[in-house]
Amino acid sequence: MKVVKIYPQKYFLYKFFNSTFTGLSVGSIFTIYAPLKPSIFSLGGILLAIGMLIVAKFYEKLITLTKFFLISLFVELVMLMLILLFLIKPYTYTTALLIYAGYQLTFIFGSYLVRAETLFLRKKRFLSLVDMYKQAGYLAGLVVSFFFYKGLETLFKITTNQEKVYFLHFLLLFIETIIILFLIKSFKIRGKNPPFNN
Repeated sequence: MKVVKIYPQKYFLYKFFNSTFTGLSVGSIFTIYAPLKPSIFSLGGILLAIGMLIVAKFYEKLITLTKFFLISLFVELVMLMLILLFLIKPYTYTTALLIYAGYQLTFIFGSYLVRAETLFLRKKRFLSLVDMYKQAGYLAGLVVSFFFYKGLETLFKITTNQEKVYFLHFLLLFIETIIILFLIKSFKIRGKNPPFNN
């Protein structure tokens, strides 16, 4: 597979929903991670730093449009799997540990994705727009999460943090599906539009 082009306007929408996901989920992490011991976070931080060093070492080989697409897709598929894991088996130590490990795995590619995004978007106007879409998405996610939690309390009398976060993951599942679709639509593969671009 060879990716030959990026569609900026569709990519902006991908980044909007990606940041919306972050805004929605940011408050839920503390509830999910509750069973984990502090030493786990220290170890995770060490492994994250090592992983980022390794990825940075191979920037010269990794910064191609095809690898940028594949790594971005890999990250989103990991997120999708973590959401499904939580919905199937919430609030166990194993689930919390796997979700933490999964997040750390995606964070390993964080700097790479920012560097590659800057190189492939190139134009100052595109870089400005992608950051605006990111911030707008993050703000939208925070606002929606606030009203989502309040709605659960008011309409359904759901008051525990664990219940709220569990139901939030159904919304996160929907958003993550949209994210993956827009990511695929953002790239042109082998001179032909991918299936979801038609």
